[in-house]
Amino acid sequence: MRVMLKATLDTEKSNEAIRSGKLPEMMQETIERLHPEAAYFGPLGGRRTCLLVLDVEDSSQIPPIGEPFFSQFDAEVEMTPVMNADDLRKGLSELR
Repeated sequence: MRVMLKATLDTEKSNEAIRSGKLPEMMQETIERLHPEAAYFGPLGGRRTCLLVLDVEDSSQIPPIGEPFFSQFDAEVEMTPVMNADDLRKGLSELR
């Protein structure tokens, strides 16, 4: 199932990662580990935020996906099922 992960990073933890030069490396490791369909980074609500679109085949994958964001960045993490246009068309066609 396609999900969008939103990780809102703690400002102080992410400041530390920037000062130490580790933030780019940590983000690269995350991308290599999760293989997102899409990855976006920017300020949302005044905080550094990662938006990743992932394929999650089983709910047991949720803890290992989210845990690095919690432990490394003290992040607020949300995972929401999402659809692309093809998924939406398919789902809507089944309503008839």
